[in-house]
Amino acid sequence: MSKKAAVMKGDGIGPEVVDSMLKVLKECNFQSELILCEAGSEQWDKNGRKDASYIPDATMKTLEEADCCFKGPTTTIPVPGAPRSVAVTLRQKFDLYANIRPTKTYDRLTPDRKLDCVCFREATEGLYTGVEAKITDDAAIAIRKITRHGSRRLVDSAVDWANKFNMKKMVAITKRNILKQTDGIFWDETQKAVEGTGIELSEIYIDNMAQQMVIATEQFNGAVLVSTNLFMDIISELASALVGSIGLIYSANIGDNYAMFEAAHGSAPQFTGQNKVNPTATVLSGAWMADYMGEREIRDAIFDATEKVINEGKVVTWDIGGNASTTQMTDAIITYAKENLRK
Repeated sequence: MSKKAAVMKGDGIGPEVVDSMLKVLKECNFQSELILCEAGSEQWDKNGRKDASYIPDATMKTLEEADCCFKGPTTTIPVPGAPRSVAVTLRQKFDLYANIRPTKTYDRLTPDRKLDCVCFREATEGLYTGVEAKITDDAAIAIRKITRHGSRRLVDSAVDWANKFNMKKMVAITKRNILKQTDGIFWDETQKAVEGTGIELSEIYIDNMAQQMVIATEQFNGAVLVSTNLFMDIISELASALVGSIGLIYSANIGDNYAMFEAAHGSAPQFTGQNKVNPTATVLSGAWMADYMGEREIRDAIFDATEKVINEGKVVTWDIGGNASTTQMTDAIITYAKENLRK
C-alpha cells in the first residue's frame, strides 16, 4: 500500500501556494497518495463558526489515517472564544515536539552575508502551554513548564539531524543565569544528549544570541541551534529575516510517529488571488515531505532547482527582486527539477 499524506490548503494565499507545491510534486512523479481536506478559519466562518476547532471532524479522521500531513498557511482569528490555531492543535494532537526550521541564505539575495544553520524548537511545553492565572485585577502569571523528557527528546532529534547531515556544532540558547531551574533542566539534558557524539556544544544567552545573529552571523554556519519554545520562536524568526524574505523559509513539526510540514509564513490575506506571492517556502516544505515519505531524490531535485531559480533571478517574485507571478516561478522550478531527475 502506498503512503498517504493529508493536505490542507488553508486560508488566504494558502490555496495558491499549496497548488504550486502539489504541481511541483506531481511533475516530479511523487508516488505517495495526496488526500485533500479542509482546515482553517475560512471554512470555520463558512460553517457558521459553530465548530469548536478550525479542523473539522472529517479532516481529523483523514489526518489520523495518513502517514503525515501538509498544512497550508491558516489564519487564527484573535477574538474571544475562537479556536486555537491549526498548528498548535496538531502539534498537541500528534505530539509533534520538534519544530524544525532550516535556514540558508542565497548568494544573489545576500552576497555579503552567509548563513546555513537549522533551528530546533521545542514545541509542546515552555510558555506556550498557555497556563496562566489572574492573581488580582492588577496582576497575572504565566507558567513556564520545562521537563527533562521534553528537553531530551528535542535535543536527541537535533543530534540525529546533526549526524545525518554531518554537522559538528550545536548551540543551546538559554537564559540560565536568570531562569536557573527551567533552563537548568534544558541545559543538563542538552549536555547529556551530545556526550560521545563528537558534536561541539556551546551555550549562549537569548539576549546575546539575538545580537550575535546580526553582528556576527557566520559564526553559526554549520550549527544546529536548539532551544525552548519561546526563545527559539524568536530566534528562528530573526534567522529567517537574515535570509531576505519569510517567503523562503520552510519548516516541519516532527514527532516520533508523525510529521506536519508547512511554510513558516502566514496566510497574508491581503495578497489573496493576486498570483504574486513567493511559492518557495511551500514548495520546499513539500519537497521535505517527499523525503520524509521515502522519496529523497525528489527532495534533492526540487531543492537544487529552487536554489538555481533564485540565484539566477530571472523568474522570481517581487519580494526577492523580480516581477514573476507565483505560477511562473513555480514552472521555472519544475523545469529544473525535472532536468535534475533525468540526470
